[in-house]
Amino acid sequence: MLNLHKLFLNDDNPISLDKVITPTDDQKRQLQEAKNVIRDHLRKSIREATVTVLGMSHMVSPRFRTQGSWAYRTCIQGAHLPPQEMDWDFGVYLPVTAWEDTAPPRAMAKLYFEFVEHSLTELCLTRPWILDRTNNRCVRVKIASWGHIDLPLYAAPEEKFQHVSERVVLDSAKASANYLRESAGLEDYSDSGEMPNDFWVLMEEIHVAKRDGTWQKSDPEQVANWFDDRVTEHTDQLRRVCRYLKAWRDHHWEIGGPSSVLLMIIASQSFKAIRGRDDLALENVAQVLSQKLSGEVREVGIDFGEEDFNRLDAAKRTQAAEKARELYQAIHSSRHYGQGLIASAIQNMRRQFGNRIANEPSLVSIDTAAEVRSVEPVRVVAPAVGATKAG
Repeated sequence: MLNLHKLFLNDDNPISLDKVITPTDDQKRQLQEAKNVIRDHLRKSIREATVTVLGMSHMVSPRFRTQGSWAYRTCIQGAHLPPQEMDWDFGVYLPVTAWEDTAPPRAMAKLYFEFVEHSLTELCLTRPWILDRTNNRCVRVKIASWGHIDLPLYAAPEEKFQHVSERVVLDSAKASANYLRESAGLEDYSDSGEMPNDFWVLMEEIHVAKRDGTWQKSDPEQVANWFDDRVTEHTDQLRRVCRYLKAWRDHHWEIGGPSSVLLMIIASQSFKAIRGRDDLALENVAQVLSQKLSGEVREVGIDFGEEDFNRLDAAKRTQAAEKARELYQAIHSSRHYGQGLIASAIQNMRRQFGNRIANEPSLVSIDTAAEVRSVEPVRVVAPAVGATKAG
């Protein structure tokens, strides 16, 4: 039997999949710099527009937050460039002074969306960037052939922002004997507009603006909190397996395929951590993936099971389930090869993940059946989780 673990993870070996799919330091730097330039530009332009364009009673400053794959730490390089790109999901949160019964004023959504796009169009003219208007749920700025910044536009009541800010300062003061130092820390966040995680955990009544001029209730913190809890429960191996699944998806679907959140949810629901064996952990998830991708996928811990996260249509669900079945069979059968078939096992993995799997026999070792049976799932104590937005 074969041990394929080092094809995926091998102590920072640059040819193992985990390192190959990791964004480079330069790519991360470019994305961060672009995010910061956009943040500083919008902080000023949106503040001025809150009265002159959005009709508020006084100026308010937006808040910002990195979310999505950079917050989950699951961002990877695309397998096909183009059309695949890395994205930095950077939420723009607007404190609204005039709040209707359960949502922001209806007319504000379109004004908000159109103003931000207009403002960023002017910014793009000063840099080699392109404003992409194809996404209906966010504003997108393409900064390179391989990456873009996505800016979903949120709103929440101004009094909620104020209440949460006061709560964070108070909680920090209680946790520290140095009240002034803790308060100054929050001021530092406020100066940049990017608030600490404790702030977002407490935020409620958030809506996201859509291109068609409507608002939709949204809480991106729910998925982030839920996934953090699952990683704490199952170890960081879960995060790595989610990254491998994204690499598998990107290899087979240049456009579309199962969403990253869908893959994360299915992997987390069925995960069994196996120390030192990413190949076995991935095989187990692939088997469950082949079953669940054909139907609805809900998660009580995120939204009490209200949303079906499998947004593929019936035909695409069938196709995705079959692809996952092929992934499971490729790993399972390859592990059961003998030493003379190491090259074939590697080719099986390359068919599933592309040439980002190294064609290097030294990364594959021999396992006896006794050694495989001796590998037990890692058992960890379930974390004490308090009340969070994730349920």
